Amino acid sequence: MTTNINAEQLKKDAQDAFHSGFTCSESVIYAIRKNFELDMSDDAIAMSSGFPWGLGGGGCICGALAGSAMCIGFLFGRTVPGDPKIDRCFKLTHEFHDYFKETCGGTCCRVLTRGMEKNSPERKAHCADIVDSAVTKLSEILIREIEKDNISE
Repeated sequence: MTTNINAEQLKKDAQDAFHSGFTCSESVIYAIRKNFELDMSDDAIAMSSGFPWGLGGGGCICGALAGSAMCIGFLFGRTVPGDPKIDRCFKLTHEFHDYFKETCGGTCCRVLTRGMEKNSPERKAHCADIVDSAVTKLSEILIREIEKDNISE
């Protein structure tokens, strides 16, 4: 894993993935995994495939937000019931959520894309901007926290 991230390359990778056929959640996970050199299987991308368009078209949570939360969980989540490190995961996810809501204007796909046709160029461009914003802020949080861990070790 690395924290030596080139922000422009990260955004380019997310955009390339998004414009090549991955959805918002898949693009976020793909770009974070690639740029942070995470030992994360393709299963993580596959697990995020149901999030786009607000949980498979339901209009709820934005896939870029969900994919970002999955990345935070991958790095800072727990695998054992009762593990107190869940508190840090919650804190970081909450921080990202609040940033996302403030910056993007909401957290629900239907709110963020109101008035846009599902496959329209306008919506695609809008969602691409959201993916950019998500990977940028997510990388800042991850770098800060990983470096904090490396200093305290």
